[in-house]
Amino acid sequence: MSAAAFARRIDADVLVVGAGIAGLQASLDLGDQGYRVLLVEREASIGGHMIGLSKVFPTMDCASCITTPKMSAAAHHDLVTTLTYSDVTSITRVPGGFEARIVKRPRYVNEDACTGCRLCEYACPVDVPHEFDGGLGARRAIAVPFGTAIPQKAVLDLANCILCGKCEKACPAGAIDLLQEPEAIEARARAVVLATGYRPTPTDAKREYVAGRTGNVISGLDMERLLAPNGPYGRVLRPSDGKIPERIAYVQCAGSRDETLGVPYCSRVCCMYAIKQAMLLSGALPLADITIYHMDIRTFGKGYEEFYQTARSMGINFVKAKVARITPRPDGDVDLRIEHQEEDGRVEDVRHDLVVLSVGLEPGDDVGRFAPVRTDRYGFVRSADAALDVTGTEVPGMFAAGTALAPKDIVDTVAEASAVAMRVAGYLRRSTETADELVEVARG
Repeated sequence: MSAAAFARRIDADVLVVGAGIAGLQASLDLGDQGYRVLLVEREASIGGHMIGLSKVFPTMDCASCITTPKMSAAAHHDLVTTLTYSDVTSITRVPGGFEARIVKRPRYVNEDACTGCRLCEYACPVDVPHEFDGGLGARRAIAVPFGTAIPQKAVLDLANCILCGKCEKACPAGAIDLLQEPEAIEARARAVVLATGYRPTPTDAKREYVAGRTGNVISGLDMERLLAPNGPYGRVLRPSDGKIPERIAYVQCAGSRDETLGVPYCSRVCCMYAIKQAMLLSGALPLADITIYHMDIRTFGKGYEEFYQTARSMGINFVKAKVARITPRPDGDVDLRIEHQEEDGRVEDVRHDLVVLSVGLEPGDDVGRFAPVRTDRYGFVRSADAALDVTGTEVPGMFAAGTALAPKDIVDTVAEASAVAMRVAGYLRRSTETADELVEVARG
């Protein structure tokens, strides 16, 4: 693509790819130090996965209360430019830094004109499963991504739009634009931070676990939305029929530590988020029987073992057993065949009315597709030195943070994001000093 084909060009000191909690923290830290940041996010809103969580472990703080202020601060920061609904297609090294090519996908809504009034959403007659709620809730074919989305701009889902024209008539700002096309953007930056996050391992990867074939076997992220105050039902209900669940099972390592799935590693967060959710369920459903089936419980962080012991004291059942098969019943309940790992190794069939698969973490994007960095065999960005230079890559000026590097929890992700901001600031200062020295020598 020639330079003339780009709709616009953006110059920045740092390009940050991904606007989850890692990308937000790194961008704010760099912006507060006076560096110009271009923050690119592929979703229609910044915030990543964290904005959809209920609470964080082990403090049980509100996830939205932590994330929303950072989202707002980044969106209103004088030195942070945010591009949402945008894909980085390539990053190449050029003299003085990096050149990135970005494609901003059409919302079919003029962002400058849209006021976020949602009148188009109220007028739309088409309901489709809501991705933000894991398909458990519904949204309109044109909608603001979710209640606390930033920016508060609607997105028209052209694949599900019936072209009835009701949204266009309802919009007081005349922002609907069905002829909108992708916008090509060229960005120049002196440094790059890869904060591409994670995606959960598929719930239907193991055919023995029937996820996707019954509404009562859900993922841990689905349960986060059921527990969240702004969740799809307003309380915890069984998806298939709206029943209040009375016997809830958690199946650990449902997407990790399994060679057959291509994910032999531990995803680190699964045990802890299952315990957190079980504790929240104990409060929301005091009469429910909650059982966590596990191979072992890994409590690796500060205060995590105490968190686990608190859950045990609350009456949550921890059963050391492997779940071999999950079978749905005609009445909506679910049978689990388990093999006890303690006692005599006996095999037992147990019934629950809701099963939660503790899925693991995989790389959020194929970073090697657009950036000149090396990845490990699982697709995570490879550090320059796993012991001494975790956030650096083998490409000078290109750094990474958060789950782009490996599975980790929110505490470690935020700490790593601030660390990468420090590394980037040091790199930029050194490169500026070197350039000044070369100028002085040339003038010599």
